[in-house]
Amino acid sequence: MAIIANAKVKTYPEPWSGEVVSGKHQLITDKPESFGGQDKGLAPYDFICSGLISCTMITLRMYAQHKWLDLGEFTVEADFNANKEGKEWVERRLSFATPLSEELHQKVLDICQKTPVTKTLLRSVEINTTII
Repeated sequence: MAIIANAKVKTYPEPWSGEVVSGKHQLITDKPESFGGQDKGLAPYDFICSGLISCTMITLRMYAQHKWLDLGEFTVEADFNANKEGKEWVERRLSFATPLSEELHQKVLDICQKTPVTKTLLRSVEINTTII
């Protein structure tokens, strides 16, 4: 067993706000104003999307470097969706400044399905909670 990530959140005085610390990095989490927060930082589902798109970008750049490919500048964006029936899904979109060949287009789509965070989200995770 190996810990591959760690984060801690400390509450702020304002409802729903807190400071998330991971290693030497600090982020603010909050809820949007429409949910009673002050919108000072990312909401929890924003962190899920951020992790997914960050992993996608890094994995694609690593693949391109390994294969000596120039993907050029690109963006990755994601939306976390839910409906009234309880179904949840993510829509992920990639946009490349330079058009991709049909072969590379398909390869990029294949790689996106194999990124570590994608695989984790697709298989679901076990969450064990303790009070310390």
